[in-house]
Amino acid sequence: MLALEETITNAPANEKSGGSFLAAVLKLLCSVRLGVGLLMAIGVLCFIGMLIMQQNVDGFDRYFAELTPSQRLTYGRLGLFDIYNAWYFNALLGLLSLNIILSSIERFPKTWLFVAKPSATVPVRWLREQTAAVNFTVKGESGQIADVIAGEMKKEGWKRTIIREKNGTTFVFGQSGVWNRFAYLLVHTALLIIFLGGFLTAQMGSTGQIPLAPGESSDLMRELVVDLDRTSEVTKRLPFEVICTDIQQKLIRNDGPISAGNTIDWLTHFQIRDETGTHDAFVQMNKPFDHRGYRFFQASFTHVGRARSITVRLTPESGDGHEDIIIPRNGAVTLPDGKTIRFSEFRGNLTSGAEDPFEDTSSYPNPAAVLQIFQPGEVPLTAYAAGPQFKDQPLAKKNVAGYTFQLIDFEKVSDRHILAVQRDPGANVVYIGFAALFITLMGVFVFSHQRVWAAIEKIGDGEHRVTVAGNANRNQNGLGDKVERFIGGLRTRKPEGISDE
Repeated sequence: MLALEETITNAPANEKSGGSFLAAVLKLLCSVRLGVGLLMAIGVLCFIGMLIMQQNVDGFDRYFAELTPSQRLTYGRLGLFDIYNAWYFNALLGLLSLNIILSSIERFPKTWLFVAKPSATVPVRWLREQTAAVNFTVKGESGQIADVIAGEMKKEGWKRTIIREKNGTTFVFGQSGVWNRFAYLLVHTALLIIFLGGFLTAQMGSTGQIPLAPGESSDLMRELVVDLDRTSEVTKRLPFEVICTDIQQKLIRNDGPISAGNTIDWLTHFQIRDETGTHDAFVQMNKPFDHRGYRFFQASFTHVGRARSITVRLTPESGDGHEDIIIPRNGAVTLPDGKTIRFSEFRGNLTSGAEDPFEDTSSYPNPAAVLQIFQPGEVPLTAYAAGPQFKDQPLAKKNVAGYTFQLIDFEKVSDRHILAVQRDPGANVVYIGFAALFITLMGVFVFSHQRVWAAIEKIGDGEHRVTVAGNANRNQNGLGDKVERFIGGLRTRKPEGISDE
């Protein structure tokens, strides 16, 4: 018997404890403090992501190499090199989304009740304490006065009017901009749309880089991935083939290097070939190209000096006169005597040995072009067209196919451009979310929910005192001006019956 009584006594206490715990958790999840705290935490992580270069940003390999071993290990373990895809970043976004949804659900019934059942009758003393409050006396029947006031309210935009009587006082109530009370739902929805777009990009998106040189093609892009204190390169296959047709570099000073500080713009022409055909594409600074959900950006370039076109001076073996010809990259020119000169390759630093493919020749210390000479019925010959610094060298005086060759001018360009490729399935969703957020916030702060009351009190035989006051959730000064216009309208409508108190 005692055991039974103990069980019965303790059961409700446990249920109450469990219920109170669940209620406390729900209250915490709905709280504004939690939402603000989560926003601050996400902001801090975004700031860290700005301070620490992310692994999908061009130049990350150089940044990673400059870090100390302890920094590499610590940042790698914490996932700071790819912070926007880290589990804790996504967890905070998910928790913030849940907070937004639950707080909206919690707030909606109160807002609906506030709007659906407005307080049409309020204490007159409270009305007189409002900032936008005016008192005047009027003669006539209370019902007629109420109808006139309601009509003027509608003219001023307070179209939702209610006439009620309480304790001998007639109240006229009007309001406008009711939707403004629900604007928080639109703001919350816009934020959730932005979060959804970010989630789609994190889960389904991909990034990488593809180096392009004229005449080359590829359907692969590469991405650096950090594993603790080591980096590795991951290759991803594109659903189409990219064929580079031309690259160009616009310099500030044509006699300067092809460094970033001396460059105005990088231009990359290429084609995309897939099952739908071949599509021409073009990318330059601040002008990306989109194809099938993939976006191409200018990312970087190699510091190997090349030439987009060359101007070569041909001097006949006899020494009589000379001829200047312009040959585009990988192009050829046929001379009147039937010989064809082809632009084979260009070297930014001509040396006696083989070219070092990793040498920085962006300043062109010893530029020279390698030419192929084709004569009918004979084996192709190789010639070098070097700059003026080689004019006294045997290379510049060597006769090939009846000519000596000198490099007069050339259009500078790097060996290849590197395009960043990004597949961002959530980009359009994010754009929609930001557009909705901007429009909603503009509407929230420009407009307001305005409520106005007119209390009609009988003070004598056929004489009434009217107290008009308004209240708004924002822009109270604008409401005061509107109430003054409203009173002016009443004077115009019934000038003989209205006098200021």
